Amino acid sequence: MQIAETERLILRQYTVDDAKEFYRIYTDPINMKFMGRMPDSLEFEREHIQKHIDNYYNKYGFGLWATILKRNNKLIGRCGLLYQEIEGTKDLELAYLLDWNYWGRGLATEAAEVSIKLGFEEFNFTRIIAVINPQNVASIRVAEKVGLSYEREIASFKDFGKVSMYSLILPATKDTNSTSETNLSASQN
Repeated sequence: MQIAETERLILRQYTVDDAKEFYRIYTDPINMKFMGRMPDSLEFEREHIQKHIDNYYNKYGFGLWATILKRNNKLIGRCGLLYQEIEGTKDLELAYLLDWNYWGRGLATEAAEVSIKLGFEEFNFTRIIAVINPQNVASIRVAEKVGLSYEREIASFKDFGKVSMYSLILPATKDTNSTSETNLSASQN
């Protein structure tokens, strides 16, 4: 199912048929330099995609979306929104990863912009974060281009070690005292 369209991209829900292309992207060491562990097998990736469909699309209506280059209909990565629990607080994370062959063209920024817009306008979130390896300068640039600002360092996050947290608060809510947990719970109803 198509979720959004930009000038150059289509964001759509994953299908299990995407596993082969995601497996290729996720096993390329250049793509994964700042990411978590690589999938063990193509079957593992199929199962991972099915779990994502069940745990995100079917439950919340959002998640990571396959990022398709319109000019050739090629799956070039993923971008979207995920729940993350960080130091006891549940937040909504903007996450993006494109195949390195498509870096440096503004495509990650384009996908991130539409994902943020969906998060605020369609899913009614008031805060979005990004969790980024502090050495991943390109990813930091994308986050800053789409309006996220450095918030703080996190000493240890999952398998990633030390990361930096960037955040964006919906402008109309900057003066409220609500927490991200409250905002997330309210948007699920």
